Amino acid sequence: MRKLEDHFCFLMYVTSRAIQRAYQPELAAQGLTYPQYLVLVLLDEHPDLTVKAVGNWLDLSTGTVTPLLKRMDEEGLITRQRSQADERQVSVNLTVAGRHKRAAVSEVPELLLDRGKLNDEEWQTLSHLTHKLMMNLKN
Repeated sequence: MRKLEDHFCFLMYVTSRAIQRAYQPELAAQGLTYPQYLVLVLLDEHPDLTVKAVGNWLDLSTGTVTPLLKRMDEEGLITRQRSQADERQVSVNLTVAGRHKRAAVSEVPELLLDRGKLNDEEWQTLSHLTHKLMMNLKN
């Protein structure tokens, strides 16, 4: 039987939590949670997504993503607009305030580069293989 530290899922879980803890002070200074940060990054790259698409990208259920987006809408970071063609569809976009907030946290990923102590080739390999694993597991 494998020891806990030999389980890749455990390593990913603890690493993910460590990344969130590293990001937390910078995000908190901007009044953001980690999931809100991910929404800002996503909508900056892919404007005009539906609520369902946001959930799919972030691998969050509708029951989780809807309250998250509602809070961000109330804070003026995003807009949610029901489609006239299909009322079941709600599109989500960044507001000007949301774009400014996104810009204010644009350097957050640099924390990993500083603390991760990996060279460029190691980062590229790690990113590539993690992305490949994620995509294969999603299918």
